[in-house]
Parts: sequence; C-alpha cells; structure tokens
Amino acid sequence: GDTQNTAAPTAAAKPKQLTYEVSGPPGTVADIAYFDVNGNPKFVKNVSLPWSLSIDVSKATAVGNVMAQGDSDSISCRILVGDDVKATNSSTEMNGLTSCLLKAA
Repeated sequence: GDTQNTAAPTAAAKPKQLTYEVSGPPGTVADIAYFDVNGNPKFVKNVSLPWSLSIDVSKATAVGNVMAQGDSDSISCRILVGDDVKATNSSTEMNGLTSCLLKAA
C-alpha cells in the first residue's frame, strides 16, 4: 500500500510564510519596493540593510516581487517561501538596482 504518501499534499494546513530579504554591505541604505499580501505595491525609502519582511501567503496569490536600489556598490535580494529560497538576484554596480520575482509558491 501507498499509505505513507498521504501526508505530503497537506501543506496547506499550515500557513506558508513568504519572506523578502534585501542585503548589502554594512551601512548601505536602500529604497525598496515590494508587493504586499494583497498584491498592492508598497514603497519604503532610506532603509538600512539588511532588511527583511515576512508575510503570511496562505490566503494570498503567492506571487512575490521585490525591487531594491542601494547607495553602495552591491545589493542583493532573496525571496523565500518557508525555508526554501525561491528567487535570488544581485547587482554589483554603483547605486545598482536589483529585483527578485516569485511566480508561484
């Protein structure tokens, strides 16, 4: 029998967390744009890095998007769902812009 496999698809039982992370060298300040749990664009300015935000995506259309532009010569972003890194990106240009997109959790 295949009885041991029945537990796998019940991931919906516990809420999933989507986490945005933006990081850069110490002292980096960034402007960050992201979509919240309802898919509305949000914008935060002059944030000291590292920055992260976790939202509960159990009720959401699990699409994530984050963009960040810093004032140093490197910046990176990640999107995680639970403990899994779903998207990562970085820029090594001065005042570079980076963005991460999560299409489906």
